[in-house]
Order: sequence, then structure tokens, then C-alpha cells
Amino acid sequence: MMADASDIRAPTGATAWRPLLIALLATGLASCGGAPESAEQQLRAWVDRGHEAAEEKDRGALMEMISPTYSDARGNSRNDIENLFRFYFLRAKKVGLLVSIDDIDIFDDTAAEVMLTVAIGATTDSALGFNADAWEFELALEKAGDEWLLVSARWNDVGNEPR
Repeated sequence: MMADASDIRAPTGATAWRPLLIALLATGLASCGGAPESAEQQLRAWVDRGHEAAEEKDRGALMEMISPTYSDARGNSRNDIENLFRFYFLRAKKVGLLVSIDDIDIFDDTAAEVMLTVAIGATTDSALGFNADAWEFELALEKAGDEWLLVSARWNDVGNEPR
């Protein structure tokens, strides 16, 4: 089931908001050990940092990686994404991710598209006590100064075309 803007503003089910959240959880902040040399290395480190921040449920760190001008085809803004993180991190006791970078396309070292496959598992207070999903993402990023920022995202469950 795909999320739409109304699901994001008022989540009614676990799957209504999870796809975009997974993408953002899978992406990251600053890398240890200094700045990577190439744009591709920087983007790979960005994904790794986000993975770590998501598993630590560090909402503030994840928000720093999203452009103030973020928007997507579903009508989500940066504020909507922050609310998703807040909601998800309050519900999830522990978050675990498996992240695979499928492709990275870089345009003039200032813009990029990152294709990810992400599996997420979370322990919760639900009847089963556990939720799991797998998603494919197309992330659009722009370089602002020395940092890459997420400006838009498309996603869908594994096996379907992102929209």
C-alpha cells in the first residue's frame, strides 16, 4: 500500500508512512575519519551515517541531512518528514536496517541520484511485537557547500516501480 499526503499528516496504519521513513533512516550525517575524496565516496558515507543514525533513533541528526526545500510527489515537506520520524521513533523500541546501494548517479559533482534497497525491522508494542518491510528508493540529493542534502525521494515496496 502506497502512502499519500493524507497518510503522512495523520498516519492511520504502520505501512502508511513507513516507506519514506525507511529511506530517510537509511541515509545519513557526517562520517568518521575525515571527508571522503570523491563524490561517490561522500554519498556512500552519507548512506552509512544515516543507517547508523536511524538505528540510534537520532531524529535530529537525520533532519540535518534533509534540505529545507525538501518536497516529493506525494506532497511531503521537510516538516512532514520530521513528524514521521517523531511518530516512528516513539512507536519503535529498536530499529534495525539492512541497506544495499543499488546505484549512484552523480551529475557535475553537485547533484546525485541514489538507488537503495532497504529492509527494516523494528520491535514495537504491537500484537506481534515486531514489524518488517523491504523497500526500493530513488533519492535525489544536492550538494550544499560540503554536505549532501536530500531534496526529494520516490519509493515503493520491493518489486514495484517507485513513484
